[in-house]
Formats: sequence, C-alpha cells, structure tokens
Amino acid sequence: MSELRLMWRNTRMVVLCAISAALYAAVLVPFKVVPLIPGVTELRPANAIPVVCSFLFGPAAAWGSAIGNMIGDFFGGVSPGDIFGFFANLAYGWIPYKVWELIGRGQSPISRSPLGILKYVIACLAASVLCADLVGWADNVLVIRPFAMLGNVIIFNNMVSALALSPFILAAVYPRVKKGRMLYTDVMPEVKLKPVPIRATGFALLIAGEGGAWILGNLLSTGYWAPKFLPAWMIVAPYDKPVLIIVGPFLLLAFAGLFMM
Repeated sequence: MSELRLMWRNTRMVVLCAISAALYAAVLVPFKVVPLIPGVTELRPANAIPVVCSFLFGPAAAWGSAIGNMIGDFFGGVSPGDIFGFFANLAYGWIPYKVWELIGRGQSPISRSPLGILKYVIACLAASVLCADLVGWADNVLVIRPFAMLGNVIIFNNMVSALALSPFILAAVYPRVKKGRMLYTDVMPEVKLKPVPIRATGFALLIAGEGGAWILGNLLSTGYWAPKFLPAWMIVAPYDKPVLIIVGPFLLLAFAGLFMM
C-alpha cells in the first residue's frame, strides 16, 4: 500500500497518473450514450484502460482509474454510490499489477504461454470481482439497485474489456514502455516488495473476501438465502440490511488482504 502514498512524491508517477486518468475518461465519456442495461450501466470498452495502465504504471494507474471514473461519473449523473465507485475503480487499477507481482514471477504480462494467459485472467478477474463487489454492495445498501443486478454486470463488463481489448493494447505498448524505462518498477525503484509469505497470505484473503462477498451478495439480494439469525423485519426486499451486515465484513477482509500484498 505504501506505493500508493509514495508515488505522489514522484513527479513522473504523478504525470503517469494524469495520463491514465485522462485516457480512461476520454474513452469512458463517449460511451455514456450506449447503455448496456438502461438506467444501470453502459457499454464500457474504456474498462480495458485501467488494466493496461496497471501493468505499465502500477500505483499511478490505480489513482488514474479512480480519478478517470470520477470524471466519467460527472457526465452520467452523480449519485451517493459514486463515492464507492471511486474506491472500487482504485482497486480495479490496483489489483492487476499487485497480483501479477506475486504470481507472475518475473514473466511478461504479454506472454502467450498457457500459464501466462491463465495468470493474466486470474489477475483481471480478481480486480473485476472486488470492483463489482464494492459497487454492488454500496448500491444495494443505499437502496439504489440490488447487488445481483449491478455486481454481476460489472464483472461481465470488466472481463469482456480485459480479455478482448487489453491484451492487444498491452502487446502494442508494453515493449515500448519497457524499452523507454517507464514501467513503474523503473520509475519507482525504491519500492520494495513484501516477503512472499505475507503477499501470498494477502492474496488468499483477497480471494476469500471478494469471493465470499460475491456469493453472499447474490444470495441475499435475490432472497435465495434468508439468514435465520437476523430479525424477520430485516429480511425483506431490497435486503439492504442483510447485505450491509453480512457482505460488509467480507469486503473488509478482501481489502485487508490487498493491503498485505
């Protein structure tokens, strides 16, 4: 987590953050008029940008993703859920490179080996699920939309962009950025990785937390599971209170794991 704070002391990282945010917003805003589900979310090919920038610019991409999404939200109507959208997109730009640092083992993210592709999918899926969990949880708690609607659509939207667009963009720009020594590892050589056991534990907590949040969020928000230990008056649609009480701790667990990485 320290790199998210330290990058603001590095002028080049601040510039890369601005570039990431500008790219994300520039692609995001035009597609606001192409709804995927009217009133819920739009087609978002821009979701490929945070993934690409994460592998290139690390923590700068995390902040750029959050800021770029916030800019895009201003063009689509602001709601209280946008506060959580900021942190969800911070995680979306933060997780890919953090997971890759652990499971990539020095391999290039543009590797076309079966194992390299599998690792890439894992990194993108981990980022997509936590982003979806946080936004879906917040909107359900705020009684805007049910978790099952928004959470699942976000995962689908993110993964389509991450798998259909990001690999081709990465293949084109990663070698050039690496040759120009503009990868985040070149720009911030002072950041040291935590010991592998700590990062592996954090990764396990991240997966357990976001996976549990996704499963329980879907079960609770659709009414398929009615917890017997909660009062009957809580277990009524839109199930905002069960989602708040039960899904919330899993989100905290996921972020605790991310901080450990």
